[in-house]
Amino acid sequence: MTAPATRHVFVYGTLRKGEERDINRLRPAPQWVGRAQVAGVMHHLGSYPGLVLGGTGVVRGEVYAVSPELERVLDEIEEVWPQQTGEYTKREVMVQLDTTPARELLCVLYEISPEHTRGKPVIAGGDWVLQRSGRQA
Repeated sequence: MTAPATRHVFVYGTLRKGEERDINRLRPAPQWVGRAQVAGVMHHLGSYPGLVLGGTGVVRGEVYAVSPELERVLDEIEEVWPQQTGEYTKREVMVQLDTTPARELLCVLYEISPEHTRGKPVIAGGDWVLQRSGRQA
């Protein structure tokens, strides 16, 4: 029997390092891969952000290698399993790692349902951590 394949997750909000729900505090521990970005728009939803994929904007975040067990924990946090609130949808997309040369990696991410972003401000620079620290308008 072979071990399950490692999957990668792109985190862009409260799961980023040093944030309220820092993925590094979860178990089993993830493995850091690097900083990355994906095409999309980030909305400020109060105490957390939401990413809508596509468009010309860029959303910045971090990529981690995760075990199937940790992926299930993330699914519970983002309420895509078992409760399925409909706020987030789990997606698999290519993200661009901030490496030289740049390379892409298939990652799981949690996209906010567009109806949850109506009337919510856009985070212009696409970086939750910089926006929260006041270093970005």
